[in-house]
Amino acid sequence: MNQNKFRHVVVMGVSGSGKTTVGEVLSPLVGLEYRDGDDMHPQANIDKMAAGTPLNDEDREPWLKQIGQWLADRPEGAMVGCSALKRKYRDLIRKYCPSVAFVHVHGNFDVLYERMQHRPGHFMPASLLQSQFDTLEPLEEDETGRVFDVTRPAEEIAEDAAAWIKTGA
Repeated sequence: MNQNKFRHVVVMGVSGSGKTTVGEVLSPLVGLEYRDGDDMHPQANIDKMAAGTPLNDEDREPWLKQIGQWLADRPEGAMVGCSALKRKYRDLIRKYCPSVAFVHVHGNFDVLYERMQHRPGHFMPASLLQSQFDTLEPLEEDETGRVFDVTRPAEEIAEDAAAWIKTGA
């Protein structure tokens, strides 16, 4: 039985923030299965982003529903990497999985743009990063979540996030 304070977790942030890296390091620390939300995008979304076109709310809705349902289908707990940029996107995930908590990996534009320049083979071009920053709505006080600075090593972020997931403090 999972003893974490939070059993369902979304590692959120803009592209290039390290969601996948942090999620993969964090997963064994808290005993939660991790899935990269990028793998859940329909091909049409991937094609659109690869062409340099930002997704709109209509594009994201079925993807967010799938993420929320995937979490809800795992009562033992699970973790997924998902941008979850807007409050309404997080609310949609919560509609399926009300207990979800958010680990927001966050950094400044220049740091993340530089990272994205060195991600060969990823479908999300660095040219779309500004649109993600423009869309990002920080976690609000009534949302269960915590922000972690991406300028720190992924292992440190994961250790701090694990402590929070386990205890809520």
